Amino acid sequence: MSESETEAAQQCVSCGIQVAGMNAARFKCPECGTNISRCARCRKQSNLYECPDCGFRGP
Repeated sequence: MSESETEAAQQCVSCGIQVAGMNAARFKCPECGTNISRCARCRKQSNLYECPDCGFRGP
């Protein structure tokens, strides 16, 4: 994983806050396998997210 991918993986894809040390979810995009991170607040509120690589959208 490149440095920019590591940086992006530590930010919530929904709201952009740093998720290091939080109760965040980290998972692979169902379409392309890119690592996605979401903060606990966005998960709880079911905020939409978009994969930065392929544009897949999910709740």
